[in-house]
Amino acid sequence: MSKVVFVTGAGRGLGTDIVREALAAGHRVVATGRRPEEVEKTLGGPQDNLLTVRLDVTSLEEAQAAAQAAVERFGRIDVLINNAGNFFAGYFEEVSPEHMRRQIETNLFGPMNVTRAVLPVMRAQRDGHVVSISSLAGQVGTEFTAA
Repeated sequence: MSKVVFVTGAGRGLGTDIVREALAAGHRVVATGRRPEEVEKTLGGPQDNLLTVRLDVTSLEEAQAAAQAAVERFGRIDVLINNAGNFFAGYFEEVSPEHMRRQIETNLFGPMNVTRAVLPVMRAQRDGHVVSISSLAGQVGTEFTAA
């Protein structure tokens, strides 16, 4: 059965792979990123089962707009995959306060923003799954991973 899969950070890496696999499996996909034109180009251009939407996960307003666009195009959201993330390497005293804040905004509050925007859709459907992908660097302290 075809699902609507909403993926953050779809412009490269794991996000691109997730989108490609979901499309290959016959699902409809909302692929989001800060530069949607690059996301679409990376995924091979426009497709019937693909909607590319601008989404900077640090913006609750953009998350709400992306969720609305998904519902307008596909009628529902079945799976949210919080994949967007960033990483600023360095020793604690070398990572600027700005970079530290940007990483926390993206990696912690970003998934919260997108989940907050998507949950009302899933609650109204009385169905849905949320998958949040994280980095081991957030759980295990190693050299150069202070942020």
